[in-house]
Amino acid sequence: MTPKLLVCFAHGKESGPWGTKITYLAEVARQRGFDVMSPDYSHTMDPRQRLADLLALAPQADTLVLAGSSMGGYVSAQACAALRPAALFLMAPALYFPGFDEEPQQVPALCEVVHGWDDDIVPVERALRFAERHRAALHLLASDHSLNDRLPELGQVFGTLLDRAMKATTP
Repeated sequence: MTPKLLVCFAHGKESGPWGTKITYLAEVARQRGFDVMSPDYSHTMDPRQRLADLLALAPQADTLVLAGSSMGGYVSAQACAALRPAALFLMAPALYFPGFDEEPQQVPALCEVVHGWDDDIVPVERALRFAERHRAALHLLASDHSLNDRLPELGQVFGTLLDRAMKATTP
């Protein structure tokens, strides 16, 4: 049975499916009635293989939200063309790196990007480029790549996005 509301998380390159951010944000989603899933991609460091794995899972819902952190941001953004989510939430997305620099397609209008000014893994310019090209809301925080020190702000931005996604897809 297809769930009405679903958030599908994609974790970063070296983290796991239930790290600090995802665990925190999953609770934000559950409080709003969303089911949550967070596949384990730790078997591969290849972003294209992770994307293929997500597409093979083919998550579906009346209101699907994709959420990704770092390399998971790349995976979530690239999955938009196939999965057609109602909303996309990216945290320090690892976009535009040599070898996996293709532009995401069919990014939903409901799209929020959160990035840390002090990110030493993914340059903040990558988030700016994505946000400008896709007219996404961009939140720049005094934080590092993990953003773990800004969980309340992440939860607030994510919760607002989920609320908007529900309104946009509810008749």
